[in-house]
Amino acid sequence: MALQITPERGVPIKDVPPPKDLTGKAEAAAETAKHLHAHGLEIGITAEDRDNASEISMAYAADPVRTSKKATLRNISRTPPATLLLTDKILRDFGHSVVQSATQVRHLVTNKLIEETENPDPRVRIRALELLGKISDVGLFAEKSEVTITHQTTDDIKEKLRGKLAKLIDPADSDVEDAVVVEAPVISLDDTLGPPDA
Repeated sequence: MALQITPERGVPIKDVPPPKDLTGKAEAAAETAKHLHAHGLEIGITAEDRDNASEISMAYAADPVRTSKKATLRNISRTPPATLLLTDKILRDFGHSVVQSATQVRHLVTNKLIEETENPDPRVRIRALELLGKISDVGLFAEKSEVTITHQTTDDIKEKLRGKLAKLIDPADSDVEDAVVVEAPVISLDDTLGPPDA
């Protein structure tokens, strides 16, 4: 298939910097692939294209900066159009819907808990009310933990450490008391409990 291109003269060229993020690069490459497809390029999606698009998307999710740097013009030009289209679709579908989906799930769970507060089983009602109270907006049953931080100067810490080391090195200087030996009569177990069975 040959694509006939007729250049136009006098069209101003805008100095637009290329996108730096993979989402912009994938969108531009996908638009090019769609344009070529509209003019006769056959794009068949294979299992390999799906796997490659999934791998690119997973790499982008793990490290967007590194993956965007790897997506150079040369690397993108070597990527099949079907992979580019699928990658763009994955990034658009899952890149923007995270916040909306989280908010929708939050509302769904809250509404379901509110419905469960009318349950005839008292255990279900109590648990639903407890979980509603733990929602961060309500904060009724929020479990809080306090952390106390004592700030000390390095000189104070050094002095405490020196004191502890001095007690370990020379225990005579410390307030260690000698053990008191108590003389007690010896008790025989045989006399008290009887002889062991033979």
